[in-house]
Amino acid sequence: MPLGHGHGDHRRMSLGRKSGDDSRSDQAGEDETVVEPEQGNVLSHIISQLRPGADLSKVTLPTFILEPRSMLERITNFMAHPETLLPMPDIDDPVQRFLSVIKFYLSGWHIKPPGVKKPLNPILGETFTCYWEYPDHSRGYYISEQTSHHPPKSSYFFMVPEHNIRIDGTLKPRSKFLGNSAASMMEGIAVLRFMNKGASKGGEKYFVTQPNMYARGILFGKMKYELGDHSSVRCPELGLAADIEFKTKGYFGGTYNAIGGTIKNERTGETLYELSGMWSGEMVAKNIMTGHKEVIFNATHAKHTPPIVRPLDEQHERESQKLWYKTVVAIKESNHAAATEEKTKIEDRQRDETAKRQEQGIEWQPKLFRKVHGGPGGPEEGEEDLDWILNANIDGATPEEKTKQILAVVPILKGQTASENTKAASPQKAQPAPEPSSQPQPQSQQQPKGSNDLIDFGQSDSLPASSVPDRNSSLQQQTMQQPTNAPSGLQEPLMPGQPLKRVDTLTKDLDEFVDAPASN
Repeated sequence: MPLGHGHGDHRRMSLGRKSGDDSRSDQAGEDETVVEPEQGNVLSHIISQLRPGADLSKVTLPTFILEPRSMLERITNFMAHPETLLPMPDIDDPVQRFLSVIKFYLSGWHIKPPGVKKPLNPILGETFTCYWEYPDHSRGYYISEQTSHHPPKSSYFFMVPEHNIRIDGTLKPRSKFLGNSAASMMEGIAVLRFMNKGASKGGEKYFVTQPNMYARGILFGKMKYELGDHSSVRCPELGLAADIEFKTKGYFGGTYNAIGGTIKNERTGETLYELSGMWSGEMVAKNIMTGHKEVIFNATHAKHTPPIVRPLDEQHERESQKLWYKTVVAIKESNHAAATEEKTKIEDRQRDETAKRQEQGIEWQPKLFRKVHGGPGGPEEGEEDLDWILNANIDGATPEEKTKQILAVVPILKGQTASENTKAASPQKAQPAPEPSSQPQPQSQQQPKGSNDLIDFGQSDSLPASSVPDRNSSLQQQTMQQPTNAPSGLQEPLMPGQPLKRVDTLTKDLDEFVDAPASN
């Protein structure tokens, strides 16, 4: 249950009231949520489901603690400060370059909604893409997909071709109930690389982990959001590493939102910098040798740059903002009954898809990402903890070529459609992406019962890559042109000598279909 991170907002508020309601004298602080009496009744059904150490991914949570966007979109907070992002690869001094990475890493944590909120859990195969337009006319591109549901894994790719910046990451939240607190253990890593630096293939790499997240007071008292425990940033090529502690407030002392840490030379053991401050305010790096203190970031009045997202009528049914549109509208209107109903529809749909895949023996595969090829000598050696990585070679010799390769993966820009040479990746090789619907479709529209499209990216989508054998392009086009209401299993072209088996849904008899031999 990853908690937090939306638009930075320093208003005081209490759930169940408009943000401008000053009728209460004990309103919650920006990291607190006051549970109204009627919402306390809603919470009571959670208590019966909980045991210390329980997995919160299996617990139904009330919609009033939901942030109105998906986790795939929430991840973009960490690319939302171009003033810390773009200068990094141009810093020549290795230690100062590493310090700039720490500045970038710490700049995104303040971006969060008021109170205690958790983003919507992405469903399997959900995708989210967006981009940023920077003052120097360069662009940053973001592609993400939910690559696993149990356990949850959110995989993402980000690149600014003009600035030689690339980030690959997979977030693996693991949730636990801890009495009056809920913990989200943020497993997984991100690999930041500067493509213009370093001697290794792909550029100079930085391996980044995240702190854990806690919601305090979920059963009684005021709910409070905290970051806690240690995270790390390491650059093996430079021999530098940072250990950063996000400090939780103790029972008898301490303060909220504090950080501390060190930057060390791993080869000599020398401590170069000490880090201190508040992730919601001013953060300082102290040079151990000189004693000089430098403010590396001040979040107090920082303004982040939100990404640009294609309009809903250009999005596929499985893209985050379109998929969760009705749920998000209900959350924003504080219509918790409607939000629960719409959210349940999507979750039930996912369960139905899983059951159909299991019934037909289909192993689901991501559409845009592939498994990491790690191990000794592998192209992603040392990156095994990513699990999944974008299934496309973004290796153009110029920023223009890299941009073209990125936009060939999936629609990202406004007005871009899947027909403009975009591709959806499969584990074997890149496959043509399905045509997007030109108009938003009601959430209730789903695939016909007989459809073999278990991933269900929309009414006109092609089959899941995992269910279609790798064939030549002409046969792929024939497959895509089959009517969507064809009987299950008959959407694939028959191959000579290769019977296609189908279980009759009524009689359970096994039928075999064989293509007639060509006449002489």
